[in-house]
Amino acid sequence: MSQTVCILGVTGSIGQSTLKILQQHPEQYSLFAVTAYSRIDELVEICKQFRPKVAVVPSSKVDELQKKLQAENLLDIEILQDEAGLIKVASSAEVDIVMAAIVGAAGLLPTLAAVKAGKRVLLANKEALVMSGDIMMQAAHEHHALLLPVDSEHNAIFQCLPQNYFQAERNGQPKLGVSQILLTASGGPFLHQSLEELKKVTPAQACKHPNWSMGRKISVDSATLMNKGLELIEACHLFAVEEQFVTVVVHPQSIIHSMVQYVDGSTLAQMGNPDMCTPIAHALAWPERIQTNVPALDLFLHNQLNFTAPDLIKFPALRLAREAMREGGLAPAILNAANEIAVEAFLKEQISFLQIPEIVEETLNQVENKSANSLELILEADQQSRKIAQQMLTS
Repeated sequence: MSQTVCILGVTGSIGQSTLKILQQHPEQYSLFAVTAYSRIDELVEICKQFRPKVAVVPSSKVDELQKKLQAENLLDIEILQDEAGLIKVASSAEVDIVMAAIVGAAGLLPTLAAVKAGKRVLLANKEALVMSGDIMMQAAHEHHALLLPVDSEHNAIFQCLPQNYFQAERNGQPKLGVSQILLTASGGPFLHQSLEELKKVTPAQACKHPNWSMGRKISVDSATLMNKGLELIEACHLFAVEEQFVTVVVHPQSIIHSMVQYVDGSTLAQMGNPDMCTPIAHALAWPERIQTNVPALDLFLHNQLNFTAPDLIKFPALRLAREAMREGGLAPAILNAANEIAVEAFLKEQISFLQIPEIVEETLNQVENKSANSLELILEADQQSRKIAQQMLTS
């Protein structure tokens, strides 16, 4: 029986990869709703090809989308707007699967709405879990939502864990013989640059990832290793472990996507070519597997794999993320908000690359950390942190 899919963030790289999988399996999946922020021409092309029932855009883009859909004679596509529209499609009774791929804090409320509606949620928006991990995981448990990780690393960990891992008690300790989660990092484009060289790197250089094709924000996060820090926090929530049970391993080839160590000395690794279609297809079809166009790994071609510890002097963002997770409460939300502001400023060439973690650390020092026991408190801390980080740009 065909399942209906809603893609939050359809014009981004994850959204595009999801469309590729849907296109390959039209008998299994149909597209019910799509959302986009600014790339209206791309959205119209997607609407022409996939004929979703609903499209969601910001209110400032509604007229433009309406005219373009009319010009293509796509009169039966309903247009919704802003956050209310995102929440409506994410929780719609007509949707079976929600791909949560909106970048940043903007993805929090629609992702949570999908979880509360008991959907199969394919989680590509790590910030939603970073900001509200306990609330999100509790909601998934209460509403019987299936929260499946799409980040290649978390998907790899999921594949390497025992099947019944998620039925066991969530107490911060590894269980069922698991001793450690090994989270791999490519090291980004500046792995071999000196601290002196990092002072002069440009946004264009930071966005040129050696292995993955990603959006600009996540590419910069990968270059600072903040992306790995956010993934560390996400892993702690998803797999119910404290941060000391997650070790980051720099693996420049991006062939092993992550590993799980067991008490008997075993280490299980998930390997594959660096292509997001693989984890997306896995999460879409789990517990089954479906075909993708990703070529199988050629072990004779990739005959050397390297592993090193991350350099926390050159890349302090990873240290800050670990400390925020250890501290708990609102600290991860503060970290995420300050980072979003700092990355945006770097992309606009308002600050240098090395100032990104400086702004994040200073914001963490200035915003009071409290218990993150309500969505209101989290969103309040998010706004306050953005304001303080923004003030640093002008001071």
